[in-house]
Amino acid sequence: MLWMSVLRTSFIYIFLFLMMRLMGKREIGKLSIFDLIVSFMIADLSAIVLDDIERPLVDAIVPILALVLLQIGMSYLLLKSRKARNLIEGEPAVIVRDGKIIDSMMSKSRYNLDDLLMQLREKDIPDVSDVEIAILETSGKLSVFPKTEKARLTKGDVQPDGSKLRPFRMPIPVIIEGRVQEQELQESGYNHIWLKQELRKKGVKDFKNVFYASVDQYGNIYIDLRDT
Repeated sequence: MLWMSVLRTSFIYIFLFLMMRLMGKREIGKLSIFDLIVSFMIADLSAIVLDDIERPLVDAIVPILALVLLQIGMSYLLLKSRKARNLIEGEPAVIVRDGKIIDSMMSKSRYNLDDLLMQLREKDIPDVSDVEIAILETSGKLSVFPKTEKARLTKGDVQPDGSKLRPFRMPIPVIIEGRVQEQELQESGYNHIWLKQELRKKGVKDFKNVFYASVDQYGNIYIDLRDT
């Protein structure tokens, strides 16, 4: 019976390895809720046939295959639809801006102050007032941009304290997967005419040819075209 257990365990190990490869590469810390559910269910199904050697392996193989196909289909949907990504995985939340905690966003994200302070300490930031912007990613990771990350203003522009430095502002995405992000474009202070002109300067004739484009605080545009 021992050799049978070894063979079954080896087969399940190889089978699961192939299934996880089919599901794609992703860091453990960046797994979505759906990824975690599928992983837990696969582990439970595998344990059932390993604990009871009288049960046929097909009792685990069939449902695991179904889960893997479901996960691949869901991944494809999330790849193609931003709305689906936002619905299933959520959106990043700005919880600190210009040294001020946005408690409404923390409450909405169910993220407490102790977690915020702990993650800031892990990044060697002792005080919330030292943070220009902090974003809680959908994975639960906190992305922090300290106020020390500043850029030069144009000549003649000064801060109230007389310095010629201004806080770092994240680039704003204005085109995602060929679609213009209307709200973000307005927030950046630009319009469709400006965006078309910038694209034409880069030799791009249609928004649909752009996979991703963003505008930084100086009006510089970054463009990544779709693969042909």
